[in-house]
Amino acid sequence: MPNFRPWSMALAAVFACLPIGCQFNWFAPTTPLREGLNPIEVRDVDGEADARNGLDKFDLFERSEQLRLASKPDVLPPVKNILCLSGGGSYGAYTAGVLVGWTQSGIRPKFDVVTGVSTGALIAPFAFLGSDYDSVLKTYYTTIRDRDVFRPRRTVRTILLATDSFADSSPMAKKIEAVITAELLEKIAAEHAAGRRLYVATTELESRREVIWDLGAIASAGKPGDLELFRNILLASSAIPGFFPPVSIPITVDGVPMQESHVDGSLNHAIYFRAPHVPAELRGESGAGGLYGSNVYVIVAGKLYPDPDRVKLRSLTIAANSVSTVLYSLARGDLARLYSTCVVTGMNYNLAAVPAAQRVDFSPTQFDPEDMTALFESGVAWSTGGASWRSTPPGLEPGEGFFLRTTTDLKLDTIGLPPVNERPRLLIPRASVRQN
Repeated sequence: MPNFRPWSMALAAVFACLPIGCQFNWFAPTTPLREGLNPIEVRDVDGEADARNGLDKFDLFERSEQLRLASKPDVLPPVKNILCLSGGGSYGAYTAGVLVGWTQSGIRPKFDVVTGVSTGALIAPFAFLGSDYDSVLKTYYTTIRDRDVFRPRRTVRTILLATDSFADSSPMAKKIEAVITAELLEKIAAEHAAGRRLYVATTELESRREVIWDLGAIASAGKPGDLELFRNILLASSAIPGFFPPVSIPITVDGVPMQESHVDGSLNHAIYFRAPHVPAELRGESGAGGLYGSNVYVIVAGKLYPDPDRVKLRSLTIAANSVSTVLYSLARGDLARLYSTCVVTGMNYNLAAVPAAQRVDFSPTQFDPEDMTALFESGVAWSTGGASWRSTPPGLEPGEGFFLRTTTDLKLDTIGLPPVNERPRLLIPRASVRQN
């Protein structure tokens, strides 16, 4: 998921430096997790049953699919393929594995648009240029270590919170410089000229607004400093505030030179979608924007819902855990909004994320070759094993969603939601994914 635990770690790191953080003891009450139970299985079963009356989320999904299919135009427009890559630090190894395995499966399409945020922004140029760069993705997401990405700052100023970050990102900058070359920009410029688009997101620190960078246009500009700007944008998109320093990007306003500071694009959106260009003559005749039947592929570098984990009852740990919770929720909101966009336009919604059953026991800010290789191979195995892209937004699969309680007398429910074979049957089948 887009830099969830990295953000929480950065927050925790800030507060951990304060003396007050050492003044509280860890109070450990009896909790389901401490007793070996999965908290998502501890439910008010009767209350959950009542929640399925009336307006049901499965009914909403069914109606959404009916609406999407009902907008099918008489003449289908050309199929477009859009790839959206989330953030997630070292969990980007899963995204890289999915792409490499997708190539091996022989059915990976050529994407008309690629967007990326944070670690997804680092992957995006290589996903955009195609399978020739799979070896780069594998190398960078299975061999690098912490020292290849950052260096902790151990100074008095850091302890006193007088620096802009707790780590130096110059090792990452060197890695970016090694792979983002003038030759690579020429290839991106050629694809941009052919109508394909590559976008990544950053956050401008003072306005707190999301900035979307058209990297193909930058690669095509032919200006001095284009290569440096391209590299700095990628570095900025993955710069976790407080953990990594902001990246300074020079601008001019009415000819006056100024400086902006840019940080991680995940601050505003975990996943960024931008539609491909559709000629004006096709927009009115073929449905919403001429995108009916096009394919949106979203690869989440992480899980949709975090694994339950023990939390120390200290103010700093609770604050960090809460930040993580908010970011997971925001990412699911982005995915739900993108699904709504697909319903309105008639596009096919395809989602891949680290499987809920797969335990991931390392932080996205930890870069360990063994852990990342395991996650990379998991992505490869998913793509080459007859991958079935998820067509539902978050909240519809077993174990997802909220808890409804009418009592504190709870029971174990090992499913949580009805088994797949007992769910309401969709009256309209999922539309098949068309590819060029």
